[in-house]
Amino acid sequence: MTQSAAPGKANRGFLQGFSVYGSNMTSGVAIVVLAAGQGARMKSQLPKVLHPVAGKPMLDHVLDAARALDPDRVVVVIGKGQDAVAAAAAPAVTVVQDPPQGTGDAVRAALPALEGFTGDVLVVFGDTPLLTSDLLKTLLEARRAEGNPAAVIAGFTPADPTAYGRLILGKDGALEKIVEYKNASERERQVRLCNGGLMALDGVRLPQLLKKLSNANMQGEYLLTDVVEHANAAGWTCRVVEVDPVEVMGINTRAELAQAEAAMQQRLRHQAMLSGVTMVAPDTVYLRSDTTFGRDVVIEPFVVFGPKVSVGDNVVIRSHSHVEGASIAAGATIGPFARLRPGAEIAEAAHIGNFVEIKNAKIEAGAKVNHLTYIGDARVGAKANIGAGTITCNYDGFAKHFTDIGAGAFIGSNSALVAPVKIGDGAIVAAGSTITRNVPADALGVARGRQQDIAGFASRFRASRTAKKNG
Repeated sequence: MTQSAAPGKANRGFLQGFSVYGSNMTSGVAIVVLAAGQGARMKSQLPKVLHPVAGKPMLDHVLDAARALDPDRVVVVIGKGQDAVAAAAAPAVTVVQDPPQGTGDAVRAALPALEGFTGDVLVVFGDTPLLTSDLLKTLLEARRAEGNPAAVIAGFTPADPTAYGRLILGKDGALEKIVEYKNASERERQVRLCNGGLMALDGVRLPQLLKKLSNANMQGEYLLTDVVEHANAAGWTCRVVEVDPVEVMGINTRAELAQAEAAMQQRLRHQAMLSGVTMVAPDTVYLRSDTTFGRDVVIEPFVVFGPKVSVGDNVVIRSHSHVEGASIAAGATIGPFARLRPGAEIAEAAHIGNFVEIKNAKIEAGAKVNHLTYIGDARVGAKANIGAGTITCNYDGFAKHFTDIGAGAFIGSNSALVAPVKIGDGAIVAAGSTITRNVPADALGVARGRQQDIAGFASRFRASRTAKKNG
């Protein structure tokens, strides 16, 4: 779990972007997010918690889950020089630790930002992107349950418990202590219930427990897990809530990041299918956390969604399509092998076919762009038809220019529309034309060389070539 990635000792009182969620200073819930790990095993210049899962930084997933509880305060503990993490965490409070010296000291770093707060404190980790608000609510409810436990810890039973801290329970089921794997005896290592890292703590007793922490252990760190033993020594109860191992999955390596991505994709696909989306081969579809769908959407195999995509009712997205930064209205058909880039707006019942690329363009209701075409920086009017091989020539090497294609227009195959240019409503552009001037409504635009037929040329050509070859 993330316990092994120690945050650090506080630079006391150093707060960035201080803000308060809510106004109740004597009750409620505060959430402390530990996000100071350097992520050395990620082998990356990007801070670990900013690595994306389903297109969104891990930290954002955690903060979304936290904010769903409408907490009174959110405090994010970061490391020295992690300005990018502070910016990503805004508008939450950020406190800096320097030097790193353990998770217990990391929470201690957050205490100045919790001054005057006497509610419940949830401690979570910034590298657990599969955390849900439901899990946090469960921990909070257990902390407020009968018996008034000082701490409630998330426990889980992994398939392979190696290297995880063990939760040691008493005969009454109460939690007696958490033993880090390095410090555990052989008997303790036989315990299957492991520490999930997340805690719900009584905000009144928390400062007292943190004061008792010591770094007299194999790690030489102030471990947050030690608050359990100190709470028991004071006569306070601690409890365990067993949770889904996926929800407390911590990320320390690229391999674990890939595992988290796979788990998140499975979750997003399941949610989409529950909401009325048909996926022919779900494991081949890749979603983003912000992808939205209407009902009766059909997604064929090997479709990839980038960020900021909305899909309306009764849309069909055929196989091997890539959609990013686009909106698709009801009844449209996309693909196969289509690419919708940012700014693509596909209206009702429009057709975007195979090997078609749309960028920063509006395709209006009922329009068809069915084959081998690029439409960029343009409008295609309602019920217009764009022939195979059409290109809007939108870039002159210095600036982008706009192409406007009117309603009901017909663009013949292999046409090049050199922007800026306007094709009027109902106009026809002859196949193979290179259009450099506006075409009026209902006119025929032809811009190609005149055809000439030379009688007998073909037979004379073949004869001359044959003679040359044989000579």
